Amino acid sequence: MSLAKVARSFAKPVRVALRPSASAVNRSYSAVTEARVVLQGELDGIRSAGTWKAERIITSKQGPQINVDGSRSSILNFCANNYLGLSSHPEVVQAGIDALKTHGAGLSSVRFICGTQDLHKDLEQKLAEFHEREDCILYASCFDANAGLFEVLLGPDDAVLSDELNHASIIDGIRLCRAKRLRYKHMDLGDLEKRLKESQSSRMRLVVTDGVFSMDGDVAPLSEICDLAEQYGAMVFIDECHATGFLGPRGRGTDELLGVMDRVDIVNSTLGKALGGAAGGYTVGPKPLIDLLRQRSRPYLFSNSLPPPVVGCAIRAVELLLASSEISQSMTAKTMRFRNKMTKAGFTISGSAHPICPVMLGDARLASMMADDMLKLGVYVIGFSFPVVPKGKARIRVQISAAHTDEDIDHCVEAFIQTGRKHGVVS
Repeated sequence: MSLAKVARSFAKPVRVALRPSASAVNRSYSAVTEARVVLQGELDGIRSAGTWKAERIITSKQGPQINVDGSRSSILNFCANNYLGLSSHPEVVQAGIDALKTHGAGLSSVRFICGTQDLHKDLEQKLAEFHEREDCILYASCFDANAGLFEVLLGPDDAVLSDELNHASIIDGIRLCRAKRLRYKHMDLGDLEKRLKESQSSRMRLVVTDGVFSMDGDVAPLSEICDLAEQYGAMVFIDECHATGFLGPRGRGTDELLGVMDRVDIVNSTLGKALGGAAGGYTVGPKPLIDLLRQRSRPYLFSNSLPPPVVGCAIRAVELLLASSEISQSMTAKTMRFRNKMTKAGFTISGSAHPICPVMLGDARLASMMADDMLKLGVYVIGFSFPVVPKGKARIRVQISAAHTDEDIDHCVEAFIQTGRKHGVVS
């Protein structure tokens, strides 16, 4: 018998053996069908609760005025994190184009293999300078920065004390660490002190808070938090995603605004909001911590490097802010113009003096319907409801940008008044 015939004689029974049986196929089909039923039930429940989150399609660059699929004219955008209007700033865009040409589209590598360019080190140095900290490490997002910090810094002999309304990325990051986890009531200094007393036997303790809480626009009482931390020998961490670039006299963030830059130990923030709005996050803090994160932080070690065009854009954005605080200083007047006019019209606006201006409505379906009606009036806003915010606290979160004109703000307020009257929210 030839070798070919021998091979064919063996191949046939092997193919038969590897072919799934009819019963196995049926079981697999049944499992998928059952999963579809379960998933569809979840989706139907979201729709019936009025919390379905549809995605509108933007057909232009990000800015105070955008084009939205299905709309005949430009729309005023009042819900982007584009606080300083840098997402489409010509110098920021050009820096990204230049980096694309000189450094390519991407690295196809993580940082420690062959994914660190001079651009990455330049941005890290500039961010450390901007925040007046010793060193900086870049991540693909601030969600990754929060996911990668706590399990490296804290062990089973340590404790982490977290505000109950901290961002989801902080909550998920803390879940990954083995430290004792204590949650204190939102911005409640008495409850924080109670938790500090409970955890005095811990080796290290870290108080964790958002600098600004993104859903309500309220600012953490950092001075008092630092007082308690120093009294009980704890460190302080803040997430500055909704503060970096525009809070404080030079836009350095909540710690500068409240005069505690030298008392906050670790800062995480993002490149995806005020600093150009593309992508990326980072940690700034003591050099030994940053060095250890480079060695052990899983999101850093196992994620591709930030693309050069994104890094180039961010470098230019930070350079603009290091050179001048003019853009950030324009935010206060614009923010208070909107807040004052809306309050006078009868709306309830949460938070205080921050560009995040939540228009509180309570009902999820109402928030969604009002947002849709606002779009018809040429204003792009989005209703926020559970699980993004607690049940019964649905709202439309308005965000003011330095790129908005007074006329833009006044048009937005008038659209709210018209829509609010239609739905019986204001008279």
